[in-house]
Amino acid sequence: MTARTRGYRIRAGDRGYQVRAGDPGGRAGAARGERVRAGAHGGQLRAEPCVDRVDDGPDRGAASILLLAIGLVVVLAGLGGAAIGTARVARHQAQNAADLAALAGATDAVFGEVVACARAADFAVANGARLTSCTVDGLEIVVRAEVTVRPFPGVLRQAGASARAGPVSGPVG
Repeated sequence: MTARTRGYRIRAGDRGYQVRAGDPGGRAGAARGERVRAGAHGGQLRAEPCVDRVDDGPDRGAASILLLAIGLVVVLAGLGGAAIGTARVARHQAQNAADLAALAGATDAVFGEVVACARAADFAVANGARLTSCTVDGLEIVVRAEVTVRPFPGVLRQAGASARAGPVSGPVG
């Protein structure tokens, strides 16, 4: 057991090391970090370097490694969450682009597939997507739009969505 007194270390139960408060002879020759030891001849006091250290054994520095590992896990979890969030935003963007493209194409469905799909493609591009398919069946139009997403640097993926627009099919009322 080591105690610290005014910059000097003393060990409890060790009579060879003495530091007394107010003892000018005990502190006069010792600097900070040194022990004052009573000599064998006539109680003389002399300073010795303080070299006692607690041996931590093989666990020395293990807390630093553990903290770094926990930090790495937190950073990787944050990156994973950011990638999932990016993918969800891209999916919503593709769905919005497909919905608006289908509505725009449905307004021109009476003029045929070429005109309706061209108008749907214009709206998809205006919403940051690419029209990948477009079919017109009577007054109904079905479109598919894709958005390029980059969840991680250097990784490109496609988020896609489809939408249908046209008159309500089925009995009314």
